[in-house]
Amino acid sequence: MVILFDGVCNLCNGFVQFIIKRDKNRLFQFASLQSNYGRNLISHFKLPLTATGTVILYHDGKVSVESDASIEIISSLGGMWKCVKVFKIFPRFIRNGLYRLLARNRYRLFGKTDQCMVPSDNTKDRFLDDTAFWQ
Repeated sequence: MVILFDGVCNLCNGFVQFIIKRDKNRLFQFASLQSNYGRNLISHFKLPLTATGTVILYHDGKVSVESDASIEIISSLGGMWKCVKVFKIFPRFIRNGLYRLLARNRYRLFGKTDQCMVPSDNTKDRFLDDTAFWQ
């Protein structure tokens, strides 16, 4: 499973760090939306340009975006995190509306950096920035 995220967004980078810390089985790999991998995936799936404001999950040849991606990612961590799926009881238009509100204001609320996050030595093998998404 590959998580695409906004590499200059502090909230998104915090989300990636949250996942890395709890992903004991190393289920996830990561790429920024600004990377070749991210741009190629967005183009291949003909995702709208607004997709650059969302977390994208690529798994089994399919993509999930917005609240669906976030719920799937967090619940995949197992244990108590599986209970996050309870949010699927809310209609997608409500979940995604709240998601989009946060996404629109993420830089103002959490800030942004001038460059994408540089992974640590023990996590850099999980980042796919220079690879093609179909590999």
